[in-house]
Amino acid sequence: MSTHARPLPPFPGLPAGSHGRVLFPPAKVNLYLWVGGKRPDGYHEVETLLTPVNLYDTLEVQPRGDGEWTLECHPGTIPNGPGNLVWKAAEAVRRAFGVTAGAAMRLTKRIPHEAGLGGGSSDAAAAIAGLNAVWGLNRSAHELLPVAAEVGSDVPGLLMANTGQVAALCHGRGEVVQPVPAGPPIHLVIVKPPVGCPTGEVYKRFRPSGERSNPTALLEAFAAGDAEKLAAAMFNALQPAAFDLQPLVRKVYDRLTNCGPLGVLLSGSGASVFAVGQSAADAAAIAARFARYAETDPELAACRVFAVHTLGAMT
Repeated sequence: MSTHARPLPPFPGLPAGSHGRVLFPPAKVNLYLWVGGKRPDGYHEVETLLTPVNLYDTLEVQPRGDGEWTLECHPGTIPNGPGNLVWKAAEAVRRAFGVTAGAAMRLTKRIPHEAGLGGGSSDAAAAIAGLNAVWGLNRSAHELLPVAAEVGSDVPGLLMANTGQVAALCHGRGEVVQPVPAGPPIHLVIVKPPVGCPTGEVYKRFRPSGERSNPTALLEAFAAGDAEKLAAAMFNALQPAAFDLQPLVRKVYDRLTNCGPLGVLLSGSGASVFAVGQSAADAAAIAARFARYAETDPELAACRVFAVHTLGAMT
């Protein structure tokens, strides 16, 4: 079990230099996720409020004048070619703006994979922002959003998080982004079980209810930093499908619920589940209670646990 959430220093050997950038792509949680039927393009219509939290990867970006680009990843099991969204983001930026320059990039992963925490999408968003800077493109966030949408559905919303520590209310398939200024931090405990929830598999099990939830109360609570009202208004339409796919995710949800939080919710399509605390001390107590369950349960002992808070005012 791990509770580390503070960004670590970048690895030595690739100094950013005066023309480089070191970025810390944040993880996200979905405080609200409504999912409708399929669109003509094959994607589901969604509405979601995603907010960054203080759990970070590190992306180092340095320009190269020879037109080549490289991507080094830590740990080494992470793809370092076209299978990585950072690589795809670099290709998309070059294609969109006719860039001929190259870049050396290094990605250090701490955000879990297949977790519903947006790690890959946040890394891609950071790559877009970083390359915009080191290549001197000087494009606004608005101009970069279409590039982000080309890379992935969550990337536009996380581009906003990477450029301004704001939450995002996303519509369409996720590419229509409305920035949402964050209020005081909300303290959370994220638990990632030792299983994944591939997004496509979750959506195969998803059945639209026909009803549309309203995020107004949630947005008001989020702006006010009212953890209790926020927890009462949280919603994720994919939660039943994720529970059906991975019973261990439901088990984590149930154990976290028994730890006395204000509320518990699946993040994105899973597999991470997060609990809302009244304060940092309350979140730490929730994590400690969960750890006691894990002492006698090997499945829970294999979970990764992060005590975090949303990014916004006073962070």
